[in-house]
This record gives sequence, structure tokens and C-alpha cells, in this order.
Amino acid sequence: MSFDQEGRNKAISDTGGQALEGIKVADFSWVVAAPLITKCLADHGALVVRIESNARPCLLRTSAPFKDGRSGVNRSGFYATYNTNKYSITLDLGHSKGMEVAKRLVSWADIVAENFLPGTMERMGLGYDDLRKIKPDIIMLRASMQGQTGPRAVHPGFGTQLSALAGLSHILGWPDREPATVYGAYTDFILPRFGVAALVAALAYRRKTGIGQCIDLSQYECTISMLTPMILDFALNNRIANRAGNHCQYAAPHGVYRCKGNDEWCAITVFTDQQWGAFCKIAGNSGWTRDPRFATLMSRKSNEDELDRLIEQWTVNFTAVEVMTSMQAAGIAAGVVRNAEGVHNDPQLKHRHHFRNLDHPEMGIFPFESVSFRLSRTPSKMRLPSPCLGEHSEYVCTQLLGMSDQEFVELVGAGAFG
Repeated sequence: MSFDQEGRNKAISDTGGQALEGIKVADFSWVVAAPLITKCLADHGALVVRIESNARPCLLRTSAPFKDGRSGVNRSGFYATYNTNKYSITLDLGHSKGMEVAKRLVSWADIVAENFLPGTMERMGLGYDDLRKIKPDIIMLRASMQGQTGPRAVHPGFGTQLSALAGLSHILGWPDREPATVYGAYTDFILPRFGVAALVAALAYRRKTGIGQCIDLSQYECTISMLTPMILDFALNNRIANRAGNHCQYAAPHGVYRCKGNDEWCAITVFTDQQWGAFCKIAGNSGWTRDPRFATLMSRKSNEDELDRLIEQWTVNFTAVEVMTSMQAAGIAAGVVRNAEGVHNDPQLKHRHHFRNLDHPEMGIFPFESVSFRLSRTPSKMRLPSPCLGEHSEYVCTQLLGMSDQEFVELVGAGAFG
């Protein structure tokens, strides 16, 4: 399809449109990884409809924390954060009428997203080949643990298990202790960046050729790319990376140090001897800073545990913000270790309006996370809070799919919206 790019850009800019305005998504996904992909699409203007189930609500809807400590499928902060600007319809996909509505959503959509165990959509009659019969140019995003093919493709699990399988747990923790694990389903937050990029590429290809395609997105393989230096080190040098606590091979000091106050910490990294000289000045050129054991990077690495102990004896006399500010002013990498309250009240995030208050039907005013990047000509918009379960079933059917009120009522009576 040819078009006047300059004219289109001007039209979008003049009308205040969004980058993905006009793109329609039938979102069968659940939990974290794929819903984060469709959240990005929705925040940038795509019309995203989540297909959910009353009988088996999304796991996140039943996961804490809950607003005001009261549980409920519409009160999970976890679910709310990852589902802004979306609509929700509940369907019983085991019911012929429910499946009929699902297929009408496929016909309406540009993109179908799912992240079930491979083979699940095929068993429901909604595999890629099935979707193409309904809409030949459909784009299907399939985000699974280890891809759609291979000997372990059908292994079930979540990002918590995959963090270990991908090698992250092996390098996390202290050298003299067993492997730790990253907080939460860490790999779920790696995959969406790849998924959004793949979808934009597929949309661009379809715009040029009129041909859709299936995206086979492996969370395992996306995560492996985060460990490339260590994998290369093994491939070239047969060297296996191991747990090193907070230490780094090419920096010292490199750690998190206790500061003045209750549970206050600051991370500090010194890469060069020049930075070490600046650090020593900030520390008042105390006797230990002139110790020849710490004069060079190599000698500091050889005496790193003692160095960390001495640094912490100094940092405990100052607040974490004071340590960070003085270090950064001297060109030394440093940062306060924030807890949840610190992040929520961070002045940088407040300046950029990262948390946006929206009025949720059940939770009331709730701070939702906006996108982490800004487009100058087609900015994202926080239009809708996360949906209540099945909140938009009638709207989706009558306004988006063009059903009559009578047809919708009949579907309700038949039990389609399970």
C-alpha cells in the first residue's frame, strides 16, 4: 500500500493522533509477559480487547497486592498496572456461541495475541492456520516459554522457573552460597521489548505487502540475549561465570553500602584509578584511602572485602542521598537504593508524570504506570484504567462488532459470556 508519508505524519500531528491509532488487537493473553506487550500497544493508541474468563480469571486478577487490602478480581494492583487502556470481554470458549464471538473478534482484529502453552490455541480451533481462514492477513503473536517448536516447547511454567533455566539464577548471589533467584518472574519483563518490536515490524511488512504472519516469540531465547557476554566468554575461553555477590571484574569498589538511617543504602561503582582519586577526596583522604593496597584497580580487587568494610565505616555517617549526590558530582556512578515508597515519590518520576492517577470503577483513584518512553509527535495517552472483568462485553459486541442489542441479549441467554 503506497501513501504520502509526509502528509500522513502532518495529519497525525495536526489531530494529536497516536502512533498505533487504528490498530485493533484481540488479546487472548494472560499473566504478565504478553499483556505487557499489548499494554504498550494500547498506551500508544491501539484498540485492545482482552478476551477473559469468569470461570478461570487471569492469574494476576487473583494476585496481591490488592487495593486497601481487600481481595477481588477487580482489585489487584498487579493486574491493574499491566492492563491500562484495554477493554475486557468474558467468553466461554468451550461454548459454541462463545467461540462464535471469539472468531468475530479475530475477523475484526489486525493482531491476535496469546501466550498459552503451545498447542492450546490449536485445540480450541484458534491456531494460526485457523485464524488465516477467518482473516487471511492476520498477524498472530505467540509468546511462549521456549517457543512453539522443539523438545521442550510444551513444558509449562512461568518466568520464575525460566530465570533459572536461562542461567540467571546461577550468577545471582554470593560465591559461598547456593544460587539465589531474581525477584518475581524477571524474564516476563524482558520479552515485551522484543514482542513490541516484532509486532511493529510485522505491521510494517503487512502495510507494504498486504500479507500477515505468525510471530513465534521465545521468552527463553529473549532472556539468553541478556547473558551474551558470559555465553561468549564460555564459547571462546571455556570460562563459566559464577556468583560474585555485588562485585564486578573490572570495578572496585563495586557494591551497596549501608548509610545513615534505617535500612538506607547507596550503590557505588569506581571503574578507574582517576575516579578512585576523586572518591578519596570525597572521603576526606582518610588514612585508609592512602593505603597502597588500594592504589590501583588490581590491588583494590585483591583486597576488595577489606575495602568494602572500610567504605561502609565511612558511608554510615551520611544519608544515602548525601553519598549519592557527592559521588555523582565527582563523576562517580552512585545511586540510592530505593524501596517502593522511594520509587513512588521519586522527584524525577514525578516530573515526568510516570505515575498517572485514573479513576477505576471499583478501586477508585489509583496510580497507573505510564510508558517509559515519549514520542514527540504521537504521544501516548492514559485514557482508561484497567478494566473490570467483563466490563465491556456489551460495548465490544454492539459497538465494535456491530451486533444488534437483540443478538447480544440472545448470546447472554445462551451462556456465551462465561
